[in-house]
Amino acid sequence: MSYINSAYVWLMRKRLKEIDSYAHAAGDIQRQQWEYLIRKAESTEYGLKFRFKGIRTLQAFRSQVPVISYTELQPYVERMMQGETGLLWPERIRWFSKSSGTTHSKSKYIPVSREALADCHYKGGKDMYALYMRQHPESGVFKGKTVSMGGSLKSWPSNPGIRCGDVSAILTRKLPSWAESRRVPGKDIALMEDWEQKLPLMAQATVSQDVRSLMGVPSWILVYLEKVMELSGKKSLKEIWPHLELLIHGGVSFTPYRRQYAELLGPSMHYIETYNASEGFFGMQDEEDKDMLLMLDYGIYYEFIPAEEWDKEYPQAIGIEEVELGKNYALAISTNAGLWRYLIGDTVVFTALRPYRFRISGRTRHFINTFGEELMVDNADKALAMACMETGAEIADYTAAPVFLDASSQARHQWLIEFRKSPADIGNFTCLLDRNLMTLNSDYEAKRSKDLLLKQPQVIPLPEGTFYLWLKEKGKLGGQNKVPRLSNSREYVDEILKISRKEA
Repeated sequence: MSYINSAYVWLMRKRLKEIDSYAHAAGDIQRQQWEYLIRKAESTEYGLKFRFKGIRTLQAFRSQVPVISYTELQPYVERMMQGETGLLWPERIRWFSKSSGTTHSKSKYIPVSREALADCHYKGGKDMYALYMRQHPESGVFKGKTVSMGGSLKSWPSNPGIRCGDVSAILTRKLPSWAESRRVPGKDIALMEDWEQKLPLMAQATVSQDVRSLMGVPSWILVYLEKVMELSGKKSLKEIWPHLELLIHGGVSFTPYRRQYAELLGPSMHYIETYNASEGFFGMQDEEDKDMLLMLDYGIYYEFIPAEEWDKEYPQAIGIEEVELGKNYALAISTNAGLWRYLIGDTVVFTALRPYRFRISGRTRHFINTFGEELMVDNADKALAMACMETGAEIADYTAAPVFLDASSQARHQWLIEFRKSPADIGNFTCLLDRNLMTLNSDYEAKRSKDLLLKQPQVIPLPEGTFYLWLKEKGKLGGQNKVPRLSNSREYVDEILKISRKEA
């Protein structure tokens, strides 16, 4: 083990023991988190409304405090962004992480407190490296630089003291000095909004650096690496960065990209998946061949809602000690940024219980998030309805899935639509659909910007009766069976295309 690695692991030795205690003290750790959160927020407007001061048991907490979505959270967020304090959390909050996927809003804004930055997001970064060093004591990752793929930040128009942007941009802007000294490119480039300009500048600023690790969303990292290869004129990344050893990824499923990365980076590369969302840092791989470890002491209290409860007005949630292996749970969180029993929309499945390991299984509703676009069914339904209104078309049924980026295909969405009344010009319909999706969903808009990551979607009209034949073939005819609208997998789309070709 190198000196710097030994020193880091030594400094983190107490922390590593605390993480190891997750295996036998998960319930106690989580209860401590809950007690701290609810006592600290007793005098906030939310705490007074739901009588936090009188709550002494988790049973009382679950009966008095509702499970909420962004719809219920949004009025508080809007007031906080105008400068009000003490609403959800006693601390004044100046940072809001922007993401999309809500039913009624193009974007949602999640409060990020100073405490959440220090005790959740940055604590997660330190833990991740400590765990990696323990697994790989001869690592040279601290001897070089980390390329971090961040987003952008803006001041809120009606209150310039409030800053909004991707959580990655907030983390980059407020990064501690110990981490900032290792990160490239500089903030002037890292926080640029225009990705078409940003990516070449990132490549120029990093191609001659001693890059040891990469961090970001897999789809965007691939686009960046293409720029680096183009700029360098080299045939492999190992020629450019001979000491590159680690890819830290999250945000979208890594499965579609695994083969591409293996070919690009070679067999000696190490991979760490993280679950660092706008709402908090929830998990990470502490061992490469295992699922993510649920991080229990980051100022977050977790609750898990079984699938049979998802559509209920008052869903019943359970704590960490009650979860079972192999079941899908919607994740509800209470946090040190003032989120209370907040449904983040993700679903998880536990694959181990001592310690608690999990994988992200999807969303509580169908969606496409292969490239970080967070396209929801609500967005799709509205965009199609708008396109039909503009063209006079009528739709019988539809489904959509991604086309993955590889040597023969460009990344895009593929829509299979069975029209009752076809548009006169399918190309115009496609353009309108694309435009409407960008209007409704800011993340989709960002990924479509200037064709940089996602190309224009492809709409394939299907012969009449195709979906009926597919449902019949699956043994799913009947009023309760529906065509899945959106999927991250191409399983349904490829099956339906096969049937359509037979009928054509």
